[in-house]
Amino acid sequence: MKELEIVIKPEKLENLKRILDSEGARGVMITTIFGYGHQKGTGQVYTRDETPGINLLPKLSVRTVVKDEIVEGIINKVLEELNTNSFGDGKIFIKDIEGAVKIRTGETGNDAL
Repeated sequence: MKELEIVIKPEKLENLKRILDSEGARGVMITTIFGYGHQKGTGQVYTRDETPGINLLPKLSVRTVVKDEIVEGIINKVLEELNTNSFGDGKIFIKDIEGAVKIRTGETGNDAL
């Protein structure tokens, strides 16, 4: 099993949900985040005083845990459909998951997904 954390622009969420559904991902966790990368941000400034601070841009972190077999398909579709060739398109982080347990049924491993 792998956990995919896909950081995207908020306006790309519906496209990403469609991709995940079509590839067989069974659920997602979505968090609103703020950050910057190579572009150093171009949006609002979030500071407590009048001095300029780091420019932070709104992003979404979409996390899902999927079977190993579907990871490559998800990544390929995300690269194909969400890429605008602009700074800030996002990133995909891939993490190994040792196991999972579904609390309701006690199922483990891929069955828990």
